[in-house]
Amino acid sequence: MGKLKEISQDLRKTDLHKSGSSLGAISKRLKEPRSSVQTIVCKYKHHGTTQLSCRSGRRRVLSTRDEYNLVRKVQINPRTVKNLVTMLEEMGTKVSISTVKRVLYRHNLKGRSARKKPLLQNRHKKATIRFTTAHGDKDRTFWRNVLWSDETKIELFGHNYHRYVWRKKGAACKPKRTIPTVKHRSVRIMLWGCFAAGGTGALHKIDGIMRQENYVDILKQHLKTSVRKLKLGCKWVFQMDNDPKHTFNIVAKWLKDNKVKVLEWPSQKP
Repeated sequence: MGKLKEISQDLRKTDLHKSGSSLGAISKRLKEPRSSVQTIVCKYKHHGTTQLSCRSGRRRVLSTRDEYNLVRKVQINPRTVKNLVTMLEEMGTKVSISTVKRVLYRHNLKGRSARKKPLLQNRHKKATIRFTTAHGDKDRTFWRNVLWSDETKIELFGHNYHRYVWRKKGAACKPKRTIPTVKHRSVRIMLWGCFAAGGTGALHKIDGIMRQENYVDILKQHLKTSVRKLKLGCKWVFQMDNDPKHTFNIVAKWLKDNKVKVLEWPSQKP
């Protein structure tokens, strides 16, 4: 049953009960429930007023101190709402999930999906600091002569691909508002590419699994041609990450024999 509408103060001040009218007659004349009329009349007889009383409302389950402790624990160790409810129950306070959410909302804490970041251990952090210390004073000329490289895997069709679209009712199956799929297996390609401040270098499609021999072949085909295309200076530097196939002896030997200076790159660098 929905909440009934409150009787206005003007109707509450009506003096029909003083004239001897019955509760039923007053109810019929004012078109209000008889029980409401009776409650107002009784209130006037006992308290001498028909004004609405201040309502305290339901007492909060969590005190101000409990809310402070809850927010502090969330800031120290973010966790799901269900875990917070379980934690409070273990402390002797039974609350609902919606109660915990309201408390966190009041303190400007919103539930969001955690962002994915590289796992940085102490050795990774120290290596990044050493890299920053060693290269923090490099001028713009140095960075313009760095040839950056990496591999990436592109999935053309597959279940991992999603996209949001704006559409009207009945337009869900129109080609522009759908994602094409294929049966049985997704279609993926792996690419190696490089770029510098002046533009993009070569882009190489990798067939199958790339091994150290394949990586050396890619460097032979595209490294120096990309350097010439991008017009890098004679002091150009090659950057690659610490993927195992980049650090094998056969790769290191080829780079040394061809006098390629490699930029030292920390592991797990964000």
